Amino acid sequence: MFKLYSNENFPIDMVLELRQYGYDILTSQEAGQANQGIPDEDVLTFATQNQRVVITLNREDFIALHRSAIYHQGIIICKTDRDYAGQIHALYAYLQQTEDLKNRLIRVKKQNQPKSSQQVFVIQEY
Repeated sequence: MFKLYSNENFPIDMVLELRQYGYDILTSQEAGQANQGIPDEDVLTFATQNQRVVITLNREDFIALHRSAIYHQGIIICKTDRDYAGQIHALYAYLQQTEDLKNRLIRVKKQNQPKSSQQVFVIQEY
């Protein structure tokens, strides 16, 4: 099971959902890294040095870091959406079939279902 590191913009409710699925997730608060304005590149470096995959809501900056070819343990970008359980369930199902996220970036996205009020989350890899 992947070890995760959530940056400071990642909702604590999502952290708790991930922990219910058994994930080892270290928050920036727990690591003493919160409210310090730490650059995203340093967040990624910290996670990589600690053998952790970054999980964040910060899409643009982490996609740019991923595309810069900096080595990393993996990046997961979730959606700014209040359906935390739905996102985490989709992510969990995907990660159960994934062995390695090194130098990979995946993103949880909402897929519209025509004529349906049900939200469906999908995983996109960059």
